Amino acid sequence: MSPDASGAHAASAGPQRSQNRLRLAVIDRDPGFLQVLSNRIESLGWDHRVLSSPVTADVLVSMRLNALVIDLTVLGSASWEYMERVCGRLPGLAVIVCTAPSSVAQRVRGLRLGADAWMTKPCHPEELICVIEAAVRRHRRNEMPELDAAATVGEITIRPDRYQAYAGETSLELTAREFEILQLLSQSDRVLRREEIYERVWGYAMAHGDRSVDVFVRKLRQKLNAASPGWTYIHTHFGVGYRLAPTHEAAPDYESAAAVPEAAAAVPDAALSGAGAADAPDAASEAAVAPSG
Repeated sequence: MSPDASGAHAASAGPQRSQNRLRLAVIDRDPGFLQVLSNRIESLGWDHRVLSSPVTADVLVSMRLNALVIDLTVLGSASWEYMERVCGRLPGLAVIVCTAPSSVAQRVRGLRLGADAWMTKPCHPEELICVIEAAVRRHRRNEMPELDAAATVGEITIRPDRYQAYAGETSLELTAREFEILQLLSQSDRVLRREEIYERVWGYAMAHGDRSVDVFVRKLRQKLNAASPGWTYIHTHFGVGYRLAPTHEAAPDYESAAAVPEAAAAVPDAALSGAGAADAPDAASEAAVAPSG
């Protein structure tokens, strides 16, 4: 379809979709593909941005995107790691791979890493648009509640808008599950049972013997301890679950500890001092008076 024909078709489809304004980014370097796709996106009234190279997950968060289209050839050998990082950090983002012909193994790997759909070039822009809309509908971005405000616990700042936690300006690089557990614990002033954590974070009942919560809490603890040494954040209630209560561990006072033996050693000397001798006659007097009482 020519750009003119695409634009004409969009004119009739635009009004029906104008109320669903989406924010989209495309990581691609194919000028012909980008021109046709951009014309179609503009006719729908979507906000879109073309990126010639990958950007960090934090930058994608700041864009407040609904969907991301990726050509894996732009990412090269780092494509799988990048996809895993983006899909893990932004679970609410619809990720669509639109790239050169690939093997079944590659497509399966991409979908398992978190991609919502996989399309092969050359493809029709209208088909890609429909795939994007379907992926965004599944994520139900328009139905999501307002994000909670940032919260500070100890030295850690929890940022729901970035799906991440920070120590100062340094990100803890939490996965989606780790962040959800941390946020859940921070919103409760009581001990949360393992089963309750699992149901709230994973979305279904925990199977008997499942240790997923313990594994993720251990990883979360390691990241909290590394980012904020000297603090204890997550407390274990054995046989029950976990509670978040930031506690600062004061450094041991070695000078005071060293002074204790000296004070203890001084006690026998004091007992033999004049003060101690003065007590002896009183004791003898009390012993002498006692029989006559």
